[in-house]
Amino acid sequence: MIIRPEKPSDTAEIRYLNEQAFGRPAEAQLVDTLRARGRIILSLVAVREDHVVGHILFSPVTIETEREALPLAGLAPLAVVPTLQRQGIGSLLVKAGLDACRKAGLAGVVVLGHPDYYPRFGFVPASNYGIQSEYAVAEGVFMAIELRAEALRGHAGLAKYAPEFQLV
Repeated sequence: MIIRPEKPSDTAEIRYLNEQAFGRPAEAQLVDTLRARGRIILSLVAVREDHVVGHILFSPVTIETEREALPLAGLAPLAVVPTLQRQGIGSLLVKAGLDACRKAGLAGVVVLGHPDYYPRFGFVPASNYGIQSEYAVAEGVFMAIELRAEALRGHAGLAKYAPEFQLV
């Protein structure tokens, strides 16, 4: 298994993978739109036997506070070929993505996801930092992780995703 940045030649496989993993075209269209509009911070693929079997994308998110706007990354989507799920591919992608975001100097990452999955990587409810999602979601599914010590402390506010997410 190789984890690497996406290449232009991966685009069709990434699209197909997201359609299969989510059972609909919306996430695949989101990825294509974010890519076309230059709104991708990081896009990684998991490759096995020369085929893309997993994909993770990070795009810009801004925490709007009373005094400033703090730039973060939003993790979405994360997709793995359905027949290969629950084999650690998603975990490898999340770990590699968070490490790359940390090395790039990002303060933190937010995710709207399963509360039993993301805490294993260090995500906690974003409300612990006073951060709220712009979307009406259940408590505990909107999570954040600091990539630098204390980076999110004192930055309570509203998390705003790239406008392309409104299209999903």
